Amino acid sequence: MVAGLVFLASLMAAGFLLLLIWLLRALVARLMGSPVSPWTFKVNRQAVWGRFNAAPEQGRSGSGTAPDIIDAEVKEIKEVKFLDR
Repeated sequence: MVAGLVFLASLMAAGFLLLLIWLLRALVARLMGSPVSPWTFKVNRQAVWGRFNAAPEQGRSGSGTAPDIIDAEVKEIKEVKFLDR
């Protein structure tokens, strides 16, 4: 329990430190007359989407076609046995 509380306190301290840094940055931006911009990062969604939907490249493992299943045996489960506890 103590380890969990220490971990929670460290997360809270890190969040508070980040908040203070952002507020200081916003204050400096206001004093200099520039607009306060949020911290963001760009994500190219088309590239991410295309990576998963593109055809597999030649020569990579797992890129072969799946073999056709010609014959399969069907087994019916008639009785389910449970272990006594």
